[in-house]
Amino acid sequence: MRSEGERMLGGLLGASHLASIEDLPDLVAEHAKPAGFHQIMIYVVDLQQQYLVPLPGQHDAVGEPLRSIRIDSTLAGRAYRNVEVVQARHVIETEAEAEAGAEGEPEPPAEEGRRRLWVPLLDGTERVGMLAVTVPAADDDIDWRVKQLASLVSLLVISKRDFSDTYASLVRTESMTLSAEVLWNLMPSGSFANDKVVVGAALEPAYDVGGDVYDFALAGDTLHLSIFDAMGHDTSAGLTATIAVGACRNNRLRGTGLLAASEAIDEAIAEQFGATRFATGILADLNLKTGELTWVNRGHHPPLVIRRGRRVATLETVPSPPMGFGLGLSAGLEHYQLERGDRLLFYTDGIIEAQSPEGEEFGLERFIDFVVRREADGMSAPETLRRLIQSILEHQHGRLQDDATVLSVEWHGEKEHRLTM
Repeated sequence: MRSEGERMLGGLLGASHLASIEDLPDLVAEHAKPAGFHQIMIYVVDLQQQYLVPLPGQHDAVGEPLRSIRIDSTLAGRAYRNVEVVQARHVIETEAEAEAGAEGEPEPPAEEGRRRLWVPLLDGTERVGMLAVTVPAADDDIDWRVKQLASLVSLLVISKRDFSDTYASLVRTESMTLSAEVLWNLMPSGSFANDKVVVGAALEPAYDVGGDVYDFALAGDTLHLSIFDAMGHDTSAGLTATIAVGACRNNRLRGTGLLAASEAIDEAIAEQFGATRFATGILADLNLKTGELTWVNRGHHPPLVIRRGRRVATLETVPSPPMGFGLGLSAGLEHYQLERGDRLLFYTDGIIEAQSPEGEEFGLERFIDFVVRREADGMSAPETLRRLIQSILEHQHGRLQDDATVLSVEWHGEKEHRLTM
């Protein structure tokens, strides 16, 4: 005979195949109720990771429509930031209480044999959103079922979001430029992890990105990485970046090596713009078994290596010319051997050249120090990058003069890596 947990998860999975993302809250509530789970609320994260946004049609315990919740300074936000299950102060939680939930208080006792929990929705290291649920009092089996339910809800959201304009609208807080529209639909998710590597990426200005773009993909034990910074901050810059990523992927999937792929990008941009546009960039391969990094630098800032809380290497080389001028290569492939636990940082000039209104640059040393300090605090790579981008935005009082992109890669080798709650 199937257990309550099996019936809940199996029934929800079976009923989800023909459901849209708008159907998920009611569908999850229906199948979770027999297991003793009530007051289900599903939130997704906005594009800039500043708010948790409720899926449409949901209401709180007193019938008020759900509103967005700030990720910083709330209990729900703490669960998101720290990737942990957090218990709310009250079992019957109103929208106002969810928004105002203060941090730093001791975990409250269960009320009337029940608990109100905020549970992260995860896909690997990608934080998809949050699940709020009222459950029976403390019990290991119940806690296990809650986490399994959250895992399934996360997968369901992911399976529905790519073809949902409802989702695309929910996660935006303002209008997006044409260039940004194209580039966000081109790039992979900003988080990925397996047992050998953790990848994180962040990019601003989210709604007005011009020519910055990143890409990564896994093929067996090889992680392909690239970052590009196209000239300008207009639709032509976005097109240049799009050509760069498209040519890179096209050649990669045909088995073309890094040097030849960079030359193909050079030729594609020149063919389109006649040597009036260009892009700098790095194309790299990381062997996940051995930790050997191989790359070609086309006029870009050199990657950084962070090891045990300090910068141990700046991977400076003789860079080849930017792509788009047809000037060819001036250097070959470069190689570097990582150690387990090393973190690679690829970045564009908007990270270090971001200027305050007084003209003070954010700077390379501040960038490195920020990452090192968060690493020492045990902060995850995705959360470190979220806070880094917020810090850069604050440095420029919320108005970036240039695109700012960072791609972080932590290599763990054969060491087992797990994201836990």
